[in-house]
Amino acid sequence: MAQRLATEYVNASLRLSEVQMSQFVHKVYDPHVQQRVKVLENGGHEVVLEDDGGDEVHLPFDRRDGYYVCELSFRLEKPHLTNVMRLLFAAFKGSGMVTRIYNGFMMMYYYQEGRVRKIVEYSRDSYKLVFELKDTAGELQRIFRSNDVEQEIALIQKSINALLDLRFVTNDHAKVSSIDDELRQHTRRLFVLEA
Repeated sequence: MAQRLATEYVNASLRLSEVQMSQFVHKVYDPHVQQRVKVLENGGHEVVLEDDGGDEVHLPFDRRDGYYVCELSFRLEKPHLTNVMRLLFAAFKGSGMVTRIYNGFMMMYYYQEGRVRKIVEYSRDSYKLVFELKDTAGELQRIFRSNDVEQEIALIQKSINALLDLRFVTNDHAKVSSIDDELRQHTRRLFVLEA
């Protein structure tokens, strides 16, 4: 298995309520990572995570509309700090791009509200889509709500009625044959749509 060299958070953001902020500052369970919280003048907080080796990450949370909002980009190299940040980012529904850097390639994880939406592997020469979350339930609901088929069926039925009325009053044999061809095409299409 490839060893991770670093993890980068790009345009990462967390939005926490007062209760979530309290939970956030008590969520670090790794004995190799210490946590400090600084309360700032404007009511915001700065959470500092520091591992045994002295590496640290500063997470500034500003007060906005009753929430604590943290938006930043940073790079981590130590595994304990990286693991703690990964758990916090997922638990508190972080959004942004997380790049895991390995020797010779990178894995880019696109997070939205704590869930991985897409994973792309980049190497020196190429890239490969590894995973992309599909909104299957939403797609099925949209299809279910769509009434395009019903509208087409109604238009075909209206056309069939008009052709039958025209056929009933037409005495020209060639015109009747042409109308019958159109009716057969409409019938086939109705069969497909109603199936």
